[in-house]
Amino acid sequence: MSHFATKESQIRVAVWVVWFLVILAALVQSSTGMPTAPTSPLLGVVVHDAAQSGALFPWLSTSRWKKWALHQYRTWRSTYQRAKRTAQMARLAMQGVLTMAQVVDWLTASQMRYQLGALPVLYAVLETLQVRRIINRHCPGACDVDYGAVAIVLVLNRLMLPLPLYQIADWVGQTVLVSILGIPTSKFNDDRLGRTLDVLYPHLNAIWGDIVAVALQKTGVDLSVVFYDVTAFVTHGQHPESQLVDFGFAHNTPSNKRKLKLALNAAADGNIPLLYQTWSGRTADQATVETNLNNLAAWLHKRGKPLHESLIVGDRAMLNAELALLCDKFGLRHLTGLKATSPQLKAVIGRWSDAQIECHPLVEGPSPQYWGRTCDIPFVHEDQCTTHKGLVVVAGPLRDQWRQARKAQLQALEFSLEQLSREIGQPRLRSVKAVQRRVNAKMRNSAVKQFLIVTVNTTLTGEVKLSWQCQQAALTEAERLDGRYLLVTNDWSLSPQEMFRLYRQKDGVEKCFRLCKNDLHVSPLYLHQDQRISAMLFLNMVALLVYTVLQRQMQQQGVQLTTRRLIQRLEPLTIIETICWDGSSLRRLTPDDPDLLALLEQVAGTLDDLLQAAIPAHQPKTLPGTTASSTVHLLPDPMRC
Repeated sequence: MSHFATKESQIRVAVWVVWFLVILAALVQSSTGMPTAPTSPLLGVVVHDAAQSGALFPWLSTSRWKKWALHQYRTWRSTYQRAKRTAQMARLAMQGVLTMAQVVDWLTASQMRYQLGALPVLYAVLETLQVRRIINRHCPGACDVDYGAVAIVLVLNRLMLPLPLYQIADWVGQTVLVSILGIPTSKFNDDRLGRTLDVLYPHLNAIWGDIVAVALQKTGVDLSVVFYDVTAFVTHGQHPESQLVDFGFAHNTPSNKRKLKLALNAAADGNIPLLYQTWSGRTADQATVETNLNNLAAWLHKRGKPLHESLIVGDRAMLNAELALLCDKFGLRHLTGLKATSPQLKAVIGRWSDAQIECHPLVEGPSPQYWGRTCDIPFVHEDQCTTHKGLVVVAGPLRDQWRQARKAQLQALEFSLEQLSREIGQPRLRSVKAVQRRVNAKMRNSAVKQFLIVTVNTTLTGEVKLSWQCQQAALTEAERLDGRYLLVTNDWSLSPQEMFRLYRQKDGVEKCFRLCKNDLHVSPLYLHQDQRISAMLFLNMVALLVYTVLQRQMQQQGVQLTTRRLIQRLEPLTIIETICWDGSSLRRLTPDDPDLLALLEQVAGTLDDLLQAAIPAHQPKTLPGTTASSTVHLLPDPMRC
C-alpha cells in the first residue's frame, strides 16, 4: 500500500510541475513585448499568425513519432501483461489453486450456441440439386445478397420450422446458416424476403424445370408411372383482388373457406414431384385434366421420353368421355377410376354377383380380400367413340364397412321411429298431420330413408298409428354394389392384377399433399398477392422435392427412415462457438452422441451417389471459384469441429 501511495504522490507532483511550466512560458512570452494584432474584428476572439508569431505551443514538437511510439509501447505492454497473467493462471491451475473451468471462463470473451440439426443434410441436397446456382442464373441481381441464398434459407425454413416471413430473420440467427452463407442475420428481413418472391415469380416455370432436370439426372427416377391429383389449401384473411384464392368445392375442406388448388404430377418411383400448377379455388378437379395432359405431354417430349412409355394414374374424378378420347389423341396411357354416375355404368358394376366375382382374386394368398372382373367401357363424345378396358373391383373390407354402417343407420332410424310411436297421443302429437310432420323431419336427416316405407294413419277407433316396413329389394340391390368401384385404362396389355396394384399406389401423390399440409405447413398462407403466393408455393415444391429425393436415396441405401424422422433424430445437434480474448475461436459439436454421428456419416454415404452423378450438359459443373468434390461433407468447413 505504501508503494502505491508513493507512486500516486509522484504523479500529482509531476502534474503540478507541468502546469507550472506552461504558465511560466505564457508569462515569459507576454513580457517580451510581442506585437499584437492592431484591432480585433470581434471582441474576445484571439487571432494567431503562425508565420509571424511562431508556433502556438512552442514547447510541443510538430512530429508525432513520439505519440506513435507511445501507442506501440502501450500495446506491447498490454499484450505482455495479458500473457504474463495467463501464464500465472495456468501455473496456479496446475497447482490446484484454480480449476480449469475458472481458467476457461477467464479466457473466454463470448460464447454462442447455434442450431445445427439436419441443416447440413438438407443443405447438401440443395447444393447437389444446384438450387442456388439455377436461381441466380435466372434471377441475377446486383444486391449484396443473391436471390439464390435467400431462396435456400426459405426452403430450409419450410423443412425445419415453417414460419411467417417476419420471423425468418430470428430463426436464421439461431442456426449455423449465418456461418455457411456468410450473410448477417439482418439481411433476411421480411422486406427482402418479399422482394425475392417478387423477383422469382416471372421465372418460376423455368427455374422449376431446371431443378427437376438436375434431380432426374442425378437420381435416375423412373417415369414409366406418373400419379396425378389435385388438392386444395385453405387460406385465411381477405383476398379481394386475388385470381387464385376463391370459394369452391374440395374434399375434406370447409366450403365456407377461401382456398386455392394445386395440381401435381409425381413419379411413382419415390413420389418425386415432377410438374405442378396452381388453380383457382373455384376450379373443378376434372377441369384441370385437359391442361395437365397438354403440359405433361410437352414436358415428356422435351425430355425425350416417348409418351406411350408413361402411364398416368388418376383419381375417379379425373375421367369422362372427352378426356378418354384426349388420352388416345396424345398417345398417353392412363389408368383412372371412373365414377358410376350413369345407369349403364351402374349396370356394369352390378353385372356379377359376389360369388361370381370372388372366383377372380386380384391379390395372391389363401384368403384374398380383393376380387375383380374385366369388362369393356365405351366412351362417346361429339360423334367420336372409343372403348377402353374396365375392371370391376370388389374390396372386401370396404364392402363390410359399408354394410355395417348401413345396418347401424337403419337401426338408429327404426329406434327413433319407435320412440316417436310411443310419444303419439302427447300434446302436439295427437293428429296424423303432426305425426307426419315429425316423421318427415326424421326421414329427411337420415341417409337410409330410401330403404323404409313409413305410413301414418288412423285406426277404426280414431287412434293415430305409425308403422314402417323395410324395402328388401332396394336394400339387396344396394348391398350388391357395396365395396365395388370401376377402373378404366386404354392399355389393354395390363392384367387385372397390375391394374389393381398400380391404382392402389396412387396414394403416393396424396402422401405428397399430406407432407405439404402437415410438415411444410403450406396453409395458412400469410400472403395476399398472387405473385407472392405462387412464389411461396414454388418454394414449398422445392422443399417437397428435397424431402422426397433424400427419402428415396436413404431407402435405396438401406436407411429405413423418413426425412421427417431424420430431421427429428438430428434436432438435438448444436454448434457451440467460443471466442477468446485474443480473437481465436473454437467450434464444438454437441451432444457428442456416437449414434447421431454414425447416422450423419451413414446419410453422407447415401448422398455420395447424388453428388457423383452426371450433371446435365446445359448445366455448368461448378460455380466460379469452386471445385467439385467426390465426397459429401455434412459439416461444412465453417462448422467442422
